[in-house]
Amino acid sequence: CGGAFDGLDKIIEKRLDRKAIGFEAEIKSSKERNVGDIFKNVQSHDLLKFGMIPELIGRLPVLSSLDALSKADLIRILTEPKNAITKQYQTLMSYDGVRLEFEDDALDAIADKAINMQIGARGLRGVTENVMTDIMYSVPSDPSIIKVVITADCVKNGIEPLVIRKNSAEDIVS
Repeated sequence: CGGAFDGLDKIIEKRLDRKAIGFEAEIKSSKERNVGDIFKNVQSHDLLKFGMIPELIGRLPVLSSLDALSKADLIRILTEPKNAITKQYQTLMSYDGVRLEFEDDALDAIADKAINMQIGARGLRGVTENVMTDIMYSVPSDPSIIKVVITADCVKNGIEPLVIRKNSAEDIVS
């Protein structure tokens, strides 16, 4: 388990009396263990052993575990809600008369980065912001830009987005 509750799964396993150490222990890699299934058994005293203060635990009457978000879930979060991150950037670019497009591979790459950083949906904004920062400053000062295309290379390798200008062929912003 990564994130804020790193190690809580071991406390729960110990309470459930699953052999975690010793000669007869079933050794499983973190990929083989389904941490989500382990967290479904969390109880208040597990959180106490983990180090949370009783006053906080007392304010959490219901404990619930959530499944990890899949890559498809993250892509949906990027694109589908009314105020999706990609839609926000498209709206910002439209104020300058520029159409913004995210290629499907770019959305995959953004989701992959968030997964690799182990921060789930919280990381989507930061990854997208890193890709968009330079172009967001370039667009207002260049009225010839009519379209910007974010590709997987922009996300993975820091390559500048594809820029399409009025009355010209495609070229890359430098």
